[in-house]
Amino acid sequence: MTSIDALLRDLDARLATADHELASRYPGDRGVRQPVHTVYVPADRFGAETVPAWGRQARAVLEEHGGGPGAFADLLGLPADLAEEVHERVRAKLGTEPVEDLRIDFEDGYGARSDEDEDAALTAAAAALARSLADGDAAPFHGIRFKSFEAPTRARGVRTLHRFVGELAAAAGALGEGFVLTLPKVTSVDQVEAMVVACAAVEEAHGLAPGALRFEIQVETPQSVLGADGTVLVARMIHAADGRCTGLHYGTYDYSASCGIAAGYQSMEHPAADHAKAVMQVAAAGTGVFVSDGSTNVLPVGDRDAVHAGWRLHARLVRRSLERGFYQGWDLHPAQLPSRFAATYAFYREGLPSAAARLRAYLGGGDSGFLDEPATATALAGFVLRGVECGAVDDSEVERLVDADRDRLAGLARRRQG
Repeated sequence: MTSIDALLRDLDARLATADHELASRYPGDRGVRQPVHTVYVPADRFGAETVPAWGRQARAVLEEHGGGPGAFADLLGLPADLAEEVHERVRAKLGTEPVEDLRIDFEDGYGARSDEDEDAALTAAAAALARSLADGDAAPFHGIRFKSFEAPTRARGVRTLHRFVGELAAAAGALGEGFVLTLPKVTSVDQVEAMVVACAAVEEAHGLAPGALRFEIQVETPQSVLGADGTVLVARMIHAADGRCTGLHYGTYDYSASCGIAAGYQSMEHPAADHAKAVMQVAAAGTGVFVSDGSTNVLPVGDRDAVHAGWRLHARLVRRSLERGFYQGWDLHPAQLPSRFAATYAFYREGLPSAAARLRAYLGGGDSGFLDEPATATALAGFVLRGVECGAVDDSEVERLVDADRDRLAGLARRRQG
C-alpha cells in the first residue's frame, strides 16, 4: 500500500461522520415544484368555490382597472415588448389556476372564537376542501394554519390540527401530496420538536402513513432568528423537524412589530425584514426547505387610483423578492393576483433568452459569452423550470431555445447531494 492510499484511508475514517452529516442535513433539492405564492383565507370564509371565485374576482378587477395590456404593463413598470404576452398569460392563469397554494387560516386571520365555533368552522372547511379536491377546483397546494404552540393557544391549535386532518382524510379518502400545515409564531426549537411529535400522533390516530404530515415554520418572532444563547435558532429548527419541514415563511407584520418598528414603516423591504430573510435563506440553503417572503397589507382596493397604487407597490415588492431569490410570497386579496402573476411572468420572460442561451451552451457546447460552472448551470435550469411550472414559459419554448425537454431541465435543476 502506498503512502497516499494510507493517507486516504485515514482521511476517510476521520471525515466519515462529517460526510454522513453533510449528506443527511443538506440533501439538496427535494425535486418538487414551489408555488409562487400562498393565499391565506380565514376559515369561516373558505368554501369549495373559493379558488375559482378568487380567479373570477381577480379577472373582474383586471378588466375594470387594468386598461388593456399596454396600460397595465406601463402601470406596473413592465417592458412594453412583453405587455401583450404577459397580459394574455395572466388572464389565462386567473381562469385555470388562480391560486397555487392556499392556507385555510385558523390563526390571526380567523381570530379567537369559542371552541364550538371553531369546531364548526373546521368541520365545514374540511368538507369544502374535500369537495374542491373532488371537483378539481382546489389549489395544487393546500392546507391549514392553526394556532401556535405557545401556552395560551396550544390546546386549541392541537385540537384543530387533529380534528381537521381526521375529517379531511375521512371525507377525501386520503391526504394528497399537496397538503401542508403551517406552524405559526415559533419561538423555540422545542416547539418544532413538539410539532414532530404531534404530527406522528395525528398520523397514528387517523391511520395515515408515517411522515404524511409536513409543515412550514413561520418566522415571525425575533426568537426564531436569534435565540437567547446567541445562536440562529431557525437553522436548528429545520434540522429538528426530522425531515418534515417543507418551508420557512417570513411573517412581515408580527416580526416587524416584535422588533418595535412603527406600523407605518412595517414592510417586506425594511432592513429588519431583509436581515431576517437573509438568515432564513442561508439556514435553508442545501436542505431542500423552501423560503417564502411575506405579504403587503396595502391592498389594491377602492377607486381606480387606490387600485393602481396597490398594484404598483405589490408588483415592485414581488419583483424585489424574486431578484433576491425568494420565489414565493403571501397574497391576501383577489385583487393582488393580477400584480403577482404579471410581475412574476415578466421576471421569467425577461430572463428567459439569456438563461436559455447559457444553458444551451453549457449542455451542448458553444459560446454564450459566459463561462458557467455547474452550480450556476443548476441555478439557470432552476430559473427556467420555475418559469415553466408557474405558466410564464411553455415547454415548447424550452425545447426550442435550450434544446432540452423539461425532464432534462429538472434533472439538472433538482440534483440531490451525494
